[in-house]
Amino acid sequence: MNTASFLTLGCKVNQYESDGMAELLKKAGYEVVPFGEAADVTVVNTCAVTNIASRKSRQMLNRAKKVNPDTVLVACGCYVQSVDDVLEAMPEVDIFLGNNQKNHIVSYLEEYQKNHAKQNHIIDINHESAYESFAISNTVNNSRAYVKVQDGCNRFCTYCIIPYVRGRVRSRDIDDVANEVKSLAASGFKEIVVTGIHVTSYGMDIEDPDINFTNLLVRLNEIDGIERIRLSSLEPNSVTEEFVNTVAGLDKVCPHFHLSLQSGCDETLKRMNRHYTTKEYRDGVELLRRVFDKPAITTDVIVGFPGESEDEFRSTFDYLSDIELYEMHIFPYSRRKGTIADTMPDQINGNVKHERSEKLRRLNAMNKERFEDSFIGSEVEVLIEEKVDIDGKCYLVGHSRRYVKVAVEAGDETLVGRIVTVSIDRRLNSEYMLATNDADS
Repeated sequence: MNTASFLTLGCKVNQYESDGMAELLKKAGYEVVPFGEAADVTVVNTCAVTNIASRKSRQMLNRAKKVNPDTVLVACGCYVQSVDDVLEAMPEVDIFLGNNQKNHIVSYLEEYQKNHAKQNHIIDINHESAYESFAISNTVNNSRAYVKVQDGCNRFCTYCIIPYVRGRVRSRDIDDVANEVKSLAASGFKEIVVTGIHVTSYGMDIEDPDINFTNLLVRLNEIDGIERIRLSSLEPNSVTEEFVNTVAGLDKVCPHFHLSLQSGCDETLKRMNRHYTTKEYRDGVELLRRVFDKPAITTDVIVGFPGESEDEFRSTFDYLSDIELYEMHIFPYSRRKGTIADTMPDQINGNVKHERSEKLRRLNAMNKERFEDSFIGSEVEVLIEEKVDIDGKCYLVGHSRRYVKVAVEAGDETLVGRIVTVSIDRRLNSEYMLATNDADS
């Protein structure tokens, strides 16, 4: 039997696509083994969201070939899509799969086995209108499954390379999405994460007005077996009264909303070509808090964007201090060749970006602790995901509906993959809240 291993870099969409390729290879008779073990085929699914991600992708391709010189090395994903001459730039790679080509991996490997000639399967993604489909019934995570519903982005933020390597918005057939979720439910998954490159644009490329992101969630909420639906990311201007009130009526949708902010300063947002103001963002946050009980609202923030003055950063810091989000993912701005922001004047010094990032990280730690501690003494439902060792003691750990990480003293390991009601007792450490399993008390 042939063997294959996978290394996935980057986002949830990449993880989903790696799961899809792995399932195709399994159906073709391959055994999937951990990355680093000897394998006939090694697939590296790359990322290009920042220059650092591109550099890491390049390093991992080198490492894969050095660790396993005889492997057939397959490079796919956004970094591969972004390089002008992949054959010259990555001589160690045997097969290049651009975006929208990954679902052909089996036939391309069969072709390679016949002639052992290098293959370059990179298309002009900017003129691609077809959605690349996979059919997944299992994933590397045995409790939570990502479900990709769309690809591509039409927004063209000035710092972002993704529209150039992922192409325009392409939505997945709604019946296809529903059938995959039913298959995952039949395999025992209790939670799905609805994901995509720009997920709230789902349906905008389809003429039927009833095919949209809101109606997709309504459809998925009706599927038996799935107990939780988590949303990967929302655009702030998609948080309308109609959307929020509809979602509030869907009992499986978790009250956990990731609204990407990027900056708390309107002038910076304009240079980023974001399509909302800080007031519109705040209105969305207040709407979610009005309709949902203690929703977990998380965000992304880019620090040190070109032209970000001390006053602009102070505006962002004060804004984030005021709205008190649950968690912020903080990224120092990274120049990306091929984007508008790369050519902007007033690039910020790395030391300044680091200092500003640290200020926001300290604020984030306080906000995160405050939100999580508010659940002490409360009962919450936790999806038990795995058994882990924390400071020499075994715990069953998982996430609440609001994505708070919870640890329960290890007991019945058959609880892994199940949703249990626990009582939050106290904070265990900076990462976990400690809880008592009510069924054991």
